[in-house]
Amino acid sequence: MKMQNTKKKLITTDDKSLFKDAIGKIMPLKVDTIHFAKKVSKPKVHAHPKNSKKAIAQFHFSDEFEPNLNKQGPMKYVRADVSSYEAKNLRRGVYSPDLILDLHGLDQYQSKQEIAALLYACQREHAQCVCIIHGLGSRVLKNKVPHWLVQHPDVMAFHQAPLEWGGNGALLALIELKDKFSKN
Repeated sequence: MKMQNTKKKLITTDDKSLFKDAIGKIMPLKVDTIHFAKKVSKPKVHAHPKNSKKAIAQFHFSDEFEPNLNKQGPMKYVRADVSSYEAKNLRRGVYSPDLILDLHGLDQYQSKQEIAALLYACQREHAQCVCIIHGLGSRVLKNKVPHWLVQHPDVMAFHQAPLEWGGNGALLALIELKDKFSKN
């Protein structure tokens, strides 16, 4: 309580009058509240899922699939038809990510959707390298993200990210770009 009294004594009546003179004449703000009329929207007609961009962006990853990934050392994967040097190039930082996805705060289902949308966006944006930040936490996403990436046909390789891109809590992935990508 002594602290409050000393603070009050620090502001003198001269200080208060000097402040009022500096501010000048003031008027209280008038609160204007605008109420918009609610519009009744027509029910949306959903297009056939095969034709929608959202359906294309949703790749269905299996949670039951268990790839044979190296459990020792950093997490890495190289597709059979890709040179093993690509994983080394990812590790060395030769590729810098064109797109970055941060999965912090998302559950497994949301993370799967975001990864599928990211891989779809890679084709649209011609992004060859992406960084997926899964974090460490309870290690659920750290274990699941590599299993999902292995299943996608566009993922050529991935490697644990260098420290500048997230280190142990992130993966750098190399994406195969299609020559012709339709924007339908």
